Amino acid sequence: MLTREHRCGRSEEQEPELGLSPKKAGSGRWLRHGWKWKMEEPEEPADSGQSLPPVYIYSPEYVSICDSLAKVPKRASMVHSLIEAYALHKQMRIVKPKVASMEEMATFHTDAYLQHLQKVSQEGDDDHPDSIEYGLGYDCPATEGIFDYAAAVGGATITAAQCLIDGMCKVAINWSGGWHHAKKDEASGFCYLNDAVLGILRLRRKFDRILYVDLDLHHGDGVEDAFSFTSKVMTVSLHKFSPGFFPGTGDVSDVGLGKGRYYSVNVPIQDGIQDEKYYHICESVLKEVYIAFNPKAVVLQLGADTIAGDPMCSFNMTPVGIGKCLKYILQWQLATLILGGGGYNLANTARCWTYLTGVILGKTLSSEIPDHEALIRPGIRDTKTNKINPVPSEISSSNKGDGTMCSNPGQMRSIAEMFHQGFEWNLGGWSGVCRVKKRERHSRQRGQRLERTWCLMEPVRSLI
Repeated sequence: MLTREHRCGRSEEQEPELGLSPKKAGSGRWLRHGWKWKMEEPEEPADSGQSLPPVYIYSPEYVSICDSLAKVPKRASMVHSLIEAYALHKQMRIVKPKVASMEEMATFHTDAYLQHLQKVSQEGDDDHPDSIEYGLGYDCPATEGIFDYAAAVGGATITAAQCLIDGMCKVAINWSGGWHHAKKDEASGFCYLNDAVLGILRLRRKFDRILYVDLDLHHGDGVEDAFSFTSKVMTVSLHKFSPGFFPGTGDVSDVGLGKGRYYSVNVPIQDGIQDEKYYHICESVLKEVYIAFNPKAVVLQLGADTIAGDPMCSFNMTPVGIGKCLKYILQWQLATLILGGGGYNLANTARCWTYLTGVILGKTLSSEIPDHEALIRPGIRDTKTNKINPVPSEISSSNKGDGTMCSNPGQMRSIAEMFHQGFEWNLGGWSGVCRVKKRERHSRQRGQRLERTWCLMEPVRSLI
């Protein structure tokens, strides 16, 4: 009988061996039913009862510099003030962020890009002839001090990642991070530095397999591109996908390249989606990913531009819907780095991230926003409701659309089908592994869960 233990996120240095019958695929179990083997989903881990308080990355200086970003002015202050109003900061371990060094930023970004960003930042030169080459311009203006801002955000996310590495916490939060569009040598989409990539690279010092989950309205293209050739980092992005919508990437057929093929999962969604359907899609995809990839740590980007009332006018989500997705990931009890991202209705973004902070702490927040001196200024109390979690009808006329999962359903396969084709492809490429043939029986009715059977065939020689 064929013998081996395998995992989808294996180390390239350690090839699977032939031995006993298959035992594990990620955290799931292989169970024999006659001559067939079927995957059973993993049980939820037991709570050790020794939970550590989350780390909350904060300092007055950090909030002040994040407030300077022109696209979201004073947003960082508004978020922290609402967290403070609910006294949530007292239930977390506050860690002052450090500023990223040039060497730390250069673990991903090119020296040429960083040097140019530093130069134009010092001079406040938005018309430098080389800036267009580095993506500095319309949506990423080269304003004075922008390099210091980028270094602060990058350093904060690295600080949060290091807290997880050091075992200070199970969850670390940097709400002012999550700038997922920046490329290796280019600013993009209001993002000057890709702090999410820097955080993942830092976590890789300890954790073998990192799962990046992006719930922003926009495709997390910068993070996906950074890890598109590796099997050590898996990226999952749920996002709006339609002609002309930035960044124009993230089709379901975009699955990674080389050794990273099928380690990128994209879930394109149309306008109008609401909490229930969004959570169903998110849970279905992440369940498959968790079983197959068996991540050791998670980086979660929670951009709030999906919330109804955002100027992007796309999704009809509420903080409760995003909170359910967050709870699903937290029940894995893995080291988890929480980042912010988009969110251009500043009041709703503050509401959302404060609500999610409560979810992380396991606290049910009072619906009515408490009094706080920082909330008197224009912002949260200027909106139609003073609730922490208003329904879409209270904060915006509903965005039109039905939230279909794929923008061209007739041309796209289901996410689960695409993912398991990749799973089979990786199995077939391992040294000393059997060939696997997949059988599927499923209803064509939308939303019906696929039932899969994996059939073991004869062993084959190394294919690598």
